[in-house]
Amino acid sequence: MKEALIIVLAYLLGSIPTSVWVSRYFFDIDIREYGSGNAGATNTFRVLGSKWGTLVMIVDMLKGLLAVKLVYLLPYIIENDFARTNLQIGLGLAAVLGHIFPIWADFRGGKGVATLFGLVLGVSPWSSLCCVGVFLLVLYLTRFVSLSSILASIAFPIFILVIFNVDNHAYRIFAVAVALMVILTHQKNISRILKGSESKVPILKYRDRRKQRRREIKD
Repeated sequence: MKEALIIVLAYLLGSIPTSVWVSRYFFDIDIREYGSGNAGATNTFRVLGSKWGTLVMIVDMLKGLLAVKLVYLLPYIIENDFARTNLQIGLGLAAVLGHIFPIWADFRGGKGVATLFGLVLGVSPWSSLCCVGVFLLVLYLTRFVSLSSILASIAFPIFILVIFNVDNHAYRIFAVAVALMVILTHQKNISRILKGSESKVPILKYRDRRKQRRREIKD
């Protein structure tokens, strides 16, 4: 009974529609009516800029991380590593589900990547930091948040199964499921990337301007 209650609490925590509230409070718009129509950090980067996109991304990550930490409300589970990890995954997934289908925003949310990362950060910090490295490298090279998310999610099971060789079978299955879920939820982004129509986030603008000036000088 207690487990069910904190899972519901994790869902409610994940349901906090960060981008929707930010866009309404500071800009008097609904972020879901602009850009890709998605209530996530990527669309916030695209529509509102890097400052607000970063804020939304951090808060959405914290939702997953805090949901995982709800396991400490049940002291009798903490001592059992296997049971603790499995419940943490369940709590994190409840938060991700809340992010995708938020009760506070008409069940129209985002894709859950940032919240999913918060889950991974809470359960496996080292592998999550490695995934951050992959994400930032791809973002620096391409400025596609969607592509960065996809490649970081693919790297996640590689870190879990091969490099860190985690022996929890439920977590190994979860790692593979994460990669598949992110790929499936980014089908439209993949299509736009292949067509060359995917929008880039407004970061590294000064670098791009320098490159443009160099091209103009050479021409």
